[in-house]
Amino acid sequence: MKTLNVGILAHVDAGKTSLTERLLHAVGVTDEIGSVDDGTTRTDTLALERRRGITIRSAVVSFVVDDVTVNLVDTPGHPDFIAEVERVLDLLDGVVLVVSAVEGVQAQTRVLMRTLQRLRLPTLIFINKIDRAGADPDRVLRDIAARLTPRVVATGTTHAPGTPHARFVPHPDTDPAYAARLLDLLTVHDERLLAAYVQEPARLTGRRLRAALAAQSRGALVHPVLAGSAITGAGVDALTAALTGLLPVRTQDGRGPASGTVFKVERTAAGEKVAYVRMFDGTVRVRDRVPVGSRVATVTGVDLFDRGSTVRAEAVTGGRIALLRGLGDVRIGDPVGAVRAGAAGHHFAPPSLETVVVPERDAQRAALYAALTELAEQDPLINVRRDPLRREITVSLYGEVQKEVLQAMLADEYGIAVTFRETTAVFVERPVGTGAAVELIGVAPNPFLATVGLRVAPGAPGSGVTFRLGVEPGSMPPAFFTAVEETVRETSSQGLHGWQVLDCAVTMTHAGYWARQSHAHGTFDKSMSSTAGDFRNLTPLVLMAALREAGTRVEEPVHRFRLEVPADVLSAVLPVLARQEAVPHATLTQGASAVVEGLVPARRVHEVERRLPGLTRGEGILEAAFDHYRPVRGAPPRRARWDHDPTDRKGYLLAVNRRVARGGAR
Repeated sequence: MKTLNVGILAHVDAGKTSLTERLLHAVGVTDEIGSVDDGTTRTDTLALERRRGITIRSAVVSFVVDDVTVNLVDTPGHPDFIAEVERVLDLLDGVVLVVSAVEGVQAQTRVLMRTLQRLRLPTLIFINKIDRAGADPDRVLRDIAARLTPRVVATGTTHAPGTPHARFVPHPDTDPAYAARLLDLLTVHDERLLAAYVQEPARLTGRRLRAALAAQSRGALVHPVLAGSAITGAGVDALTAALTGLLPVRTQDGRGPASGTVFKVERTAAGEKVAYVRMFDGTVRVRDRVPVGSRVATVTGVDLFDRGSTVRAEAVTGGRIALLRGLGDVRIGDPVGAVRAGAAGHHFAPPSLETVVVPERDAQRAALYAALTELAEQDPLINVRRDPLRREITVSLYGEVQKEVLQAMLADEYGIAVTFRETTAVFVERPVGTGAAVELIGVAPNPFLATVGLRVAPGAPGSGVTFRLGVEPGSMPPAFFTAVEETVRETSSQGLHGWQVLDCAVTMTHAGYWARQSHAHGTFDKSMSSTAGDFRNLTPLVLMAALREAGTRVEEPVHRFRLEVPADVLSAVLPVLARQEAVPHATLTQGASAVVEGLVPARRVHEVERRLPGLTRGEGILEAAFDHYRPVRGAPPRRARWDHDPTDRKGYLLAVNRRVARGGAR
């Protein structure tokens, strides 16, 4: 079986959902073309998506081109929903990056292209909306080469752009100018092609150049550019042919061990979880018992995506995307079957903002937490946290639009009206030195039947929290080591100042326990025997003591921005940027426009957006995306903890004793 899994990616409003609808119509899946404005698209299935005309959740549709089954994944374009894009990137064979022929390269376009290049994902670029007034595909092509990648080549010519009669005509193989451009592009990575050009140029036929373009496109070395219109259908036939002609088609036979990844989770009306799974190898059948994460589940149902809808099936093989039922408490990112080597990492920055969600009716507080927890199954980066002491529920965000969507979803799907407190930035902590601490079993003031010693040190950038053993693995039961590691990761979510600890290497330096003790009549005496609970309760105290000795530095998220304003208002805009702590790095004036590029704290971006229309007569365009973290100047901000505070030993031990007493165990 031949398969191709393709993602449609773009900046918001570039027209990718409309392009998906046009592709479905062009290959005969639909008789009528769905409209984003009318809320009749196949891929925007949520009521909120149809009402607002934006994609919030990724969606899959399938069709056949020649003998290749193409699974097309439509992803959100708004940067507030970048987490949805994150989850599908490692599942794709190739990508169509959509760019508007009017607006050109935009902030999200650059963020996406940088990521696609880093992942070496084969990418076609489609310049959409060539029929729109103001469309200038040639300018956009130059913009793509200058701001995205120079490794591009237009595969055709646009005629009558900016009119309803605009069309895209592929270059014929006999076009000498096109052949020359291909040679300039392709010989950089193909020495044999270069040698043939130098020694026997007559043998470089259009067919050979076309094959070389396909090979380098599938290897993500070059990026063919097409153009057209999702509304009129111009250029869509050429794009359809390019999907299977220029992107890597996989051939799978279903043999070998089953291996797949869950990238989306939904609930049915009855509350059953349904997992979207991309299968890479092997076969999963109905009634198979398969490993899912750390457990084993029985598959009770398989639905395959087929010609624009889903159909019941007995099995799913490698290369396909399916809906699997019966996987129990499945989560996004869970492996299904064998764990794939080199599985997904994080490609985009985590949310840099957070807010407290407040129900308008206090009696709905518990229902609100349950609803947000359920929504977090679909988007784990919402990162729902409940503070039982202050009775507050906090969620992480990428931006203000995400807040509006959450509010609407809670009202529409759960009947819960909410408001939000002011959005604040999410800071992080990093260790600045090395620190160590140890608590020995049976030695005061350690009240737990466990020995735990930990050493912390700065880790590699982007490593998160790593844990390794500096003691013999056989010195304790594995469950005790697991309890320590899991508690280290959990405790690291709140450092000395209450922020998540990043890039921290933790080594377990001491370990000890008391073996299971029994009386003569065989009854277990847990007052003399170590349990995993001893290690879970002791580890936070040791970790915080080690962090205190090492010291941590609080850092804040910083965004890189690009601001385009009328040149005559630049002198009024720059002082406002300075008051918002923005630091311009470059200012360029081109005719009636001025472009300012620089850095601005994430906590200030929304205020800049709010002030911009009034300062620029509504003509200012701000693009901002996370760039890095930087150390906070002055006193570091603190975030209130939402659990028992291990930096306050006395209070922590009292809270643990109360918890243990309620639980009926030491």
